Amino acid sequence: MTPTVLITGATRGIGAATAARMAADGWNVALFDIDEGVRETAVALAGSCRGYVGDVSDEADWARVVAEVHKDLGPVDALVSNALVTDPTPIDRMELSSWQRQIDVNLTGSFHAMRACLPDLVRERDGRVVIVSSVHAAFGLPDVPGYAATKAGLTGLTRQLAVQYGGQVRVNCVVPGPIRTAQWDRLSDDEIAKSAGETVMGRLGNPGEVAGAIAFLLGEDASFITGTTLTVDGGWSITKNSS
Repeated sequence: MTPTVLITGATRGIGAATAARMAADGWNVALFDIDEGVRETAVALAGSCRGYVGDVSDEADWARVVAEVHKDLGPVDALVSNALVTDPTPIDRMELSSWQRQIDVNLTGSFHAMRACLPDLVRERDGRVVIVSSVHAAFGLPDVPGYAATKAGLTGLTRQLAVQYGGQVRVNCVVPGPIRTAQWDRLSDDEIAKSAGETVMGRLGNPGEVAGAIAFLLGEDASFITGTTLTVDGGWSITKNSS
C-alpha cells in the first residue's frame, strides 16, 4: 500500500519542495496550508497529491483535514510539520497579538499536528515525523524574537516526542539555515550576498536541498535515527557568531 505523508505549510518554499520530492519518491502527499493556492500546488504535482485548506493552529481544522485525508488517501504514515509565520520586529515594538500568532502557528501548530496524526502514526509502530526548525533556534539574531523562541521550542519538542513514542514513531528535526525562500524577498541584494558569504559554501541553499534531508529522515535509510536535529545550512552555523 502506498504510504501517505501530510505536509503543513506546503504551498511554497520548503513545504512545496518537500511535497514535490515525496511525490517523486512515490508517496501519496497531503498538502495542508492556510493559503487556498495549496490546491493548485497539489494539482501541479505528479502522483496522488491533494491540497487541503486550513489553519494549523485550529484543532477543528485538523480534525476535518485528517478525516478528508483518510477519505482521499488513507491513513497518515508520515508528518512534516513546516508551517510558520514570522514578524521581523524587536520585542519592544511587537504587538502581543503578533507574538501569540507566532506561537500558535509555529509551535502549537506542531502540537495539534502530532495529536491529530498520532493514532495513524502509531498504528503499525512505524510512524515518521519531521519537524522543521531553524538555525534561529540556537543563534541570537536581531529582530526575530517570536520566530526564534518558537523554533527553539520545536527542537525541544522533537526530543520529547522521540522519547515518548520511541519504538512507535521516529521523530526528527531539520534545522535549515539561509535557504532562498520568499522570506528573503524583503532583503536587499547586498544583505542577501552578505548572508551567502557567511556560509562555508558561499551561497544560499535552495528549498529542494532541505527537502532532500527531510526525505532521508522519512525514509528507510534513517530507520535507526530518532530525536536528532539535522542542520542544513551550508556550514553557516559553524562560522556564525551571535549578532
